Amino acid sequence: MRDPLVLLPGLMCDSRLFRDQIEALSADHAVMVAPVSQGERMEEIASALLDQLPPRFALAGHSVGGMVAMEILRRAPDRVLRLALMNTSPLAETPQAAADYEPAIIKLKSGRLDEAVQALIPAESLAPGSRRQAMVSEQVAMAARVGEGAIIRQIRAMQRRRDYQPVLRRCRVPTLVLCGAEDALIPVKRHGFLAELIPYARLEVIEGAGHLTPMEEPEATTAALRTWIAQPYVLQSRTDA
Repeated sequence: MRDPLVLLPGLMCDSRLFRDQIEALSADHAVMVAPVSQGERMEEIASALLDQLPPRFALAGHSVGGMVAMEILRRAPDRVLRLALMNTSPLAETPQAAADYEPAIIKLKSGRLDEAVQALIPAESLAPGSRRQAMVSEQVAMAARVGEGAIIRQIRAMQRRRDYQPVLRRCRVPTLVLCGAEDALIPVKRHGFLAELIPYARLEVIEGAGHLTPMEEPEATTAALRTWIAQPYVLQSRTDA
């Protein structure tokens, strides 16, 4: 059995996001999907998770899950054996961007879940084509399972998150930065910037996918994760001062 693999779902997502990766990788790895809604700050979420996770593990996070992964790396670098960041950003929110989430929070509090999903992850952020509507429906179904309260906590954590650039510059483990070519929320250019921050990062752009890359193009995502898992270890990350 190889390193345990911890998967952190994105905003409004649950384990369905990684269903195909779990099925493909669980034969060789202990795969764990951990929720990212146990607090209103990244620090709170990461602290709660670290109490539950194995002593050392490979860590892959999507969207807000990627942000939590960066916080885990900041807090416990010696426990992270390798890192995969998908459809995510290392930057703190600007005051305007943080304020732009408030209408979605109002929709969630008033029970208008479908409208909140559309505001947070517009259909246009997914790859165009015949599968787009099915992906939108999957996102709404995942959001309903996650629940309005948990989604609001995720948004609050995103609004308050720190800048993780210094943490990533000190990262010394094999790192995959993965995104969909059609992701309009966090475009390819931003992922290129993210990959350049990390000394041992590899950027993988998945054609035919948008913001929900693991679900939109599951086979390509799984192949990228397999390559990442097979990479030899490099210098271990150093403790954040």
